[in-house]
Amino acid sequence: MNMESGTIDPMKIEAEAFLPTEYGNFRIRVMVDENGSEHSILSVGLEQTDRVPLIRIHSECLTGDAFTSLKCDCGPQLKASMQRIQEEGCGAILYLRQEGRGIGLHEKIKAYALQDQGFDTLDANLLLNHPPDARDYGFCANMLKSIGITKIRLMTNNPLKIKGMVDNGISIENRIEHIEGIGSHNEEYLFTKAKRMGHILPFVFNE
Repeated sequence: MNMESGTIDPMKIEAEAFLPTEYGNFRIRVMVDENGSEHSILSVGLEQTDRVPLIRIHSECLTGDAFTSLKCDCGPQLKASMQRIQEEGCGAILYLRQEGRGIGLHEKIKAYALQDQGFDTLDANLLLNHPPDARDYGFCANMLKSIGITKIRLMTNNPLKIKGMVDNGISIENRIEHIEGIGSHNEEYLFTKAKRMGHILPFVFNE
């Protein structure tokens, strides 16, 4: 906290604690961006400076992460990344407060209503005057730098995350695909990701 201005300094770890989970023990750190949004780093083994950490960038998804929605693959992706990082013994999940690809929960549910009418996820956003993906990964890169990480192995299918890291000074040693939670309720969602948004999904949706 900046005591003179009363504002929170971006990139300063405002809170840090031990966090036991069903997947293993993590360290959780919280950072606050210039808009006051609170983001977190869930990590294990980052003190191993001779290893390149496995990183997952995960945007908040209340419906998928907390309510186990089948409309997306977010919940299964989060759980699988927690498990895999524990198995690796050196890595972190950057949990970003960018609900609904950055448009917020209220607008996301409005987009869901349009999807109920037959629009895909991209067109639903456009009809609400939002970009297909409004997320920003600059702060995410700065979070990594603030804990001394500039080279990573990135667990993602999204080329925008790769670009966001590289453009902001993070070197990517390699990309690890992260395909989880495929089901009948999210086939069209994944098809749109692959066909219209460039996500790297090497299965039937790319045919």
